[in-house]
Amino acid sequence: MDLSFQRRLAASVLKCGENRVWFDPTAVEDIATAATKEDIRELIEQGVIKRKPVKGICRARIRKNRIQKKKGRRRGHGSRRGAKGARMPKKRRWIIRIRALRKSLREMRDSGEIDRTTYRILYRKAKGGEFRSVAHLKAYIEQLKR
Repeated sequence: MDLSFQRRLAASVLKCGENRVWFDPTAVEDIATAATKEDIRELIEQGVIKRKPVKGICRARIRKNRIQKKKGRRRGHGSRRGAKGARMPKKRRWIIRIRALRKSLREMRDSGEIDRTTYRILYRKAKGGEFRSVAHLKAYIEQLKR
């Protein structure tokens, strides 16, 4: 039975889209006889025609994935979009590295592991980008001591 006309009328009366109009399957004949908006209003009062609730979008999966990403999961090669420099800019990478190097150099100088002159030489080398990481710096210092 084609109830598209009644559905359209009901949608305009209920002030919603046609997809959100619900017809009671047991009262299809009554709905088919409805020809005016007034008839539709009566059927709505009887509860034969209703407005379906708005469907929401579930955020549970997104929240779960965000927690996983905080832990460092889901960040492999297959999940990456954009170039290396787009994910972490060169300058930001440099700032993180140089701060770590300078902090470790300061600690070594203060603890007496290296003297002031060596500290200054190594500080300048770090600024020049000679050391990849703190581990590389420490390996270089070990070589100096030999």
